[in-house]
Amino acid sequence: MLHIQNMFVDNIRIFARAGKGGNGLVSFRRAKFVPKGGPDGGDGGDGGSVILEVDPHTNDLRSFFYDPKLIATDGVGGQSAKKHGKNGKSVIGKVPPGTIIYRSNASSMAEATWLEREGEGIELEKIADLTEIGTRFTLCQGGIGGKGNWHFRSATNQAPTEAEMGTEGEEGVFFMELRRIADAGLVGYPNAGKSTLLGDISEAKPKVANYPFTTLQPIIGVVEFDSFRRCVVADIPGIIEGAHNNRGLGHEFLRHIERTRVMIHVVDVASTEGRDPVDDINKINKELEAYNPEIAKRPQIIAANKTDAIYVEEGEEDPVERLKKEFEPKGIPVYPISAVSGKGLKELLYAVQKKLDELPK
Repeated sequence: MLHIQNMFVDNIRIFARAGKGGNGLVSFRRAKFVPKGGPDGGDGGDGGSVILEVDPHTNDLRSFFYDPKLIATDGVGGQSAKKHGKNGKSVIGKVPPGTIIYRSNASSMAEATWLEREGEGIELEKIADLTEIGTRFTLCQGGIGGKGNWHFRSATNQAPTEAEMGTEGEEGVFFMELRRIADAGLVGYPNAGKSTLLGDISEAKPKVANYPFTTLQPIIGVVEFDSFRRCVVADIPGIIEGAHNNRGLGHEFLRHIERTRVMIHVVDVASTEGRDPVDDINKINKELEAYNPEIAKRPQIIAANKTDAIYVEEGEEDPVERLKKEFEPKGIPVYPISAVSGKGLKELLYAVQKKLDELPK
């Protein structure tokens, strides 16, 4: 059985429709002592709009999972005695910061499903990038109410029998995609220790276990620096070779890196999983460059994790020194740490804070 509270939804398709404007009314004043009452048809009310609002208390798009529709109500038609029809009620959908909105070329959810099934492809047009808390974006504008016949009276037409129809509200099929906003992103192979590190440096409580893909969704933690400063760190789920081709959950993970200003490579320097730490970082950087070359150019810091588990045989080179020789000449500093014991975390956080201070917001 699927429990929605355990789900993380970061992309979804919805249908939205704004309300139709109410029709204007053709009406004439009728009163016992007013034999020549003039036109008094009122205006129709405006249709409600569909609005998206960036809500800091919303973490993902799961609220749209079971009911992917946002439908506003129609405006009420005009009434006699020049009474204005009631406006339709707008509907507000809450989305988290970092939500990108696309308009599709499909006119209905059924058509969108058919296009995907037939392999025709759906054309998407980016229409909004909602990052600031409190921002409101009108997804579908409500229709305008029609004017009643009293607007059409003139010196030559004292009894107009015409009124305007309300206009249709906008509607369409939209695609919403969440890309987490964070100052720094933790990247690395599964079981490198990213979740443990995030739990140590913040109040986040990620699930930690000794098997691949413990983390199946980006987890956000807030790190407190000195002088009351803070930064937001995202634990990006494990990236594997071929992620840029959507192998595994490649694109599901990679898109959340696009919003980060600094990348922290968490690498198993003790090779407890049998992988080479230098090779791990090179492979991840290749995946990032293949997915989006701009991401690979962003500042990087290497957190050489699990130093407390390093075993170096006589004649072998220390793996931390190997990392430093390989990457520090390229401008990527290496900080040996142990997420389990907390060793080296202070130095790592100081380096992250310094790098963030050097970068634009």
